[in-house]
Amino acid sequence: MKPKKVAFLTAGGLAPCLSSAVGGLIERYTEMDPSIELIYYRSGYKGLLLGDSVVVDAEMRKNAGVLHRFGGSPIGNSRVKLTNVKDCVKRGLVAEGEDPQKKAADQLIADGVDILHTIGGDDTNTAAADLAAFLKENDYSLTVIGLPKTIDNDVVPIAQSLGAWTAAEEGAKYFENVVAEHNANPRMLIIHEVMGRNCGWLTAATAAEYRKILDRKEWVPGLGLSRERHEVHGVFIPEMDLDLKAEAARLKMVMDDQDCVNLFISEGAGVESIVAQMEEAGEEVPRDAFGHVKLDAVNPGKYFGEKFAEALGAEKVLVQKSGYYARAAAANIEDLRLIKSCVDLAVECAFRKEGGVIGHDEDQNNVLRAIEFDRIKGGKPFDVEASWFKELLSEIGQA
Repeated sequence: MKPKKVAFLTAGGLAPCLSSAVGGLIERYTEMDPSIELIYYRSGYKGLLLGDSVVVDAEMRKNAGVLHRFGGSPIGNSRVKLTNVKDCVKRGLVAEGEDPQKKAADQLIADGVDILHTIGGDDTNTAAADLAAFLKENDYSLTVIGLPKTIDNDVVPIAQSLGAWTAAEEGAKYFENVVAEHNANPRMLIIHEVMGRNCGWLTAATAAEYRKILDRKEWVPGLGLSRERHEVHGVFIPEMDLDLKAEAARLKMVMDDQDCVNLFISEGAGVESIVAQMEEAGEEVPRDAFGHVKLDAVNPGKYFGEKFAEALGAEKVLVQKSGYYARAAAANIEDLRLIKSCVDLAVECAFRKEGGVIGHDEDQNNVLRAIEFDRIKGGKPFDVEASWFKELLSEIGQA
């Protein structure tokens, strides 16, 4: 049975898929049946709680394809956890004594929505899972269907999250320019800090994509233009044990030989040690509504820069972060293909009232399906035994 009214929202941080996923949903529903009403909630769950929705009219439907060429989320995001009542009250999204989940459910019913598409990462989809469970327990007739967005690529059990391929490619392009800063100062230590709180996939994939760029370049060593000076000299991610002393000794030899060192570091690498030091010093560790440490306050890039600078005899340390550049890009060809297949299945599931998060299920032979909400969780670790990553480490002398 076809849905009568469909709503969608985007939430959490940005990723190079949100705009395209919104455009794709509008296009697919319009192709299937233009009589189906479409609305979106502005700024994610915040808009849902406040009843701030916009009707997708004929002009929007006609031009929805334009969204595939943009990054960001034109309909807006926010970080709201429906089960964090205290935070919702503090932000004025619900009144004291109100249940955010009930308010969200009541708003959906009031708006006549029978299908809700949530486009976001593990936090967004676990919030959607909580909402779907609440709806079922309280006999609300509404289906929630999620699309997995996260550049960290760390959602269990989804093989590939939307936007992650693009983020790796864009991060590599970013460093392609930054690396030339080694010409500006002798004994330069350049740290490329890549997003990835608990998972090192994006850092590893960005390093791999950057080295593909190096493979395509021509070099003139006699004029100082060598691959060795542009190379990735170290990759540090949360899943790997780091022997600072041994790595410092190895990198010191690189610095002595090349007059520069280039490191790719995950923003989550070393966080536990840094937080422990802050707490021991009596400093408050800032956290968001989901309880995550605010990484800007912890600053792993600065931490590693200070740790390595003295040991390497670096004259200057440059820390550059590609996260906001990479995550706001428009989707690349590979991601557009993945988004299209996921969006099409999401709409099919809407017609048969099948809830879940759309993705390739690693526990079921990587079949693309609506994965049950109760199986969705974040923090999937990157497999450091992956052959392509082991090869990368071997080639840069880190293995």
